[in-house]
Formats: sequence, C-alpha cells, structure tokens
Amino acid sequence: MNKAFVKESDAEEEDDLPGAPALPPGSKNYMTARGHAAMRAEFEQLVKVERPELVKVVAWAAGNGDRSENGDYIYGKKRLREIDRRIRYLTKRLENAEVVDPLLQENVEQVFFGASVTVFHETDGEATYQIVGVDEADAGAGRISWISPLARALTKAREGDSIRFPSPVGPREIEILEIRYG
Repeated sequence: MNKAFVKESDAEEEDDLPGAPALPPGSKNYMTARGHAAMRAEFEQLVKVERPELVKVVAWAAGNGDRSENGDYIYGKKRLREIDRRIRYLTKRLENAEVVDPLLQENVEQVFFGASVTVFHETDGEATYQIVGVDEADAGAGRISWISPLARALTKAREGDSIRFPSPVGPREIEILEIRYG
C-alpha cells in the first residue's frame, strides 16, 4: 500500500511529552532523592504492571475479529502508544538524572538546590519554597523548579537578604527569612 494512505512515519516518535518541562540545553537533570524515587516507581509501574496487562487486553481484543470496529482493540492500541511514549520519556529523564542530596550541602548559609526557603513579601506575607528538579516541581505545594526565575534569584542568597526577581505580575522583591536543608 502507498505510504500516502497509511498513518505512519519513518521518523522516530518524539520522546518529549507535550507540556513536559524542558531542561536548559546542556544541563543535567537535577533531582531530589524523593523525586527520583517517585519517577522510578512510575517507570516500574508502567513497565511491570500496566503495559503487560494492556498487552493482554489488546491481544484478546485482536483475537475477536474485525479490528476496525473493536473498541477494546482501538483504545488499547492508543493507550499502549501513550504508555510507550511515557516509558521512553521516563527512561531518558532517569538516564540523565543527577540525584542531589540536600543533606550533603556544606554551605547551608546560602540557598542551593534542595533548600527550603521561607520568604516574606509585603503583600503576600510569608511563604516557603523548596528548590527541586524540573520534573518534581509543584508550585501549589511550594516546590519550585531550579530553573524558575524565583529559584534562580534565590540561589546563593543568604538569610536576611532582599532579592528582586521577575514575576508574571512584574518585578517583585522578597526578603529571605530562613534557609533549611533536609
């Protein structure tokens, strides 16, 4: 059959997931031990549990006859592609991961990767942020990526310092109240 009528491509599928956080070119994928363990657990769950179960369902559905109208087969193949893409993504991220243990930080008077920093802003009051890896960032939980503007501004600052950083609402200034590791 002519390739013009088949939805296939010679190029390898893109391993980066849409909406997935990108690392700066040439940088390492820094992660906390907790973030690495969570990513490893997701990888193991997909490879050892979800994918094998889905392969059984797809094989069963394929044996039921006409695949063009078989919902289990069509959905299963689509989900299998999603799982395989996620596995490739996780594999790439885990291979390039560099686990950083904040407890081994020697210069605890300054903010570096893994630090929990309590800051004060005149209008927002106190807030605490932990500087974590790109894949484990969750602003709602106070975990910010090391490549975020706030984390970059906080890096190397000390307790009592006031720092300015760009934010979506314009330049902001905050004071560092406390730095903790661990």
